[in-house]
Amino acid sequence: MSFTIYPAIDMRGGKCVRLLQGDYTKETVYGDSPFEMAKSFADQGAEWIHMVDLDGAKAGTPVNSVYVLQVAHELPVKVQIGGGIRNEQDVEFYLSQGVDRVILGSAAIQDPDFVRRMLAQYGEKIAIGLDAKDGYVATEGWVETSTIKATVLGRELADAGAKTFIFTDIATDGMLSGPNVEATVELASETGASVIASGGVSSMEDLETLRKYTNSGVSGAIVGKAIYTNKISLARALNEVK
Repeated sequence: MSFTIYPAIDMRGGKCVRLLQGDYTKETVYGDSPFEMAKSFADQGAEWIHMVDLDGAKAGTPVNSVYVLQVAHELPVKVQIGGGIRNEQDVEFYLSQGVDRVILGSAAIQDPDFVRRMLAQYGEKIAIGLDAKDGYVATEGWVETSTIKATVLGRELADAGAKTFIFTDIATDGMLSGPNVEATVELASETGASVIASGGVSSMEDLETLRKYTNSGVSGAIVGKAIYTNKISLARALNEVK
């Protein structure tokens, strides 16, 4: 298994933003154009772009899809998109338009039958976003915390065919405090699937640490704020991982 770096573009109101621990009132704007940001990532060598429709996550339906499709159509990168994708039409819309992977998050709790159907139909083109707070799955743009442990839900969905999980420890997201390596590795070992670490990656050392667990199922890392605040050079990170 190889290790992939996913530079992140979180979209709100058509801009590139970062939220602190998912809090919509703690927003920093880093760019006016998701497409230009994605182009700069592609120019530095990124093979994948991780996009999140924050407006969509709140609304429960895609809001910033025009930017996602622009990146998918016009740049030589693969795109994975999450945020507000709650029904089959949304999944079909993105995948039929050249998006490579659709992330289902809150739906995994609220509509497990739908998620199982999508896994059966689209297989590896579906990633499951598991966002956890103190080990329990958080939903609705992190506003709600469920009573289901991330590892338990992960095992159930792996049994249903999930091959890729994106795991975020909310406590670390946007904090540049380092990822929760232990919980990431635990999810990989519990599910036997590949897990992409998200949240807290703040340095080359964090990436090197995660990369040590490639053979344990940690297949990549999503990096957002650390790129925007120049704590990580994306070009250098991509080069070192290669």
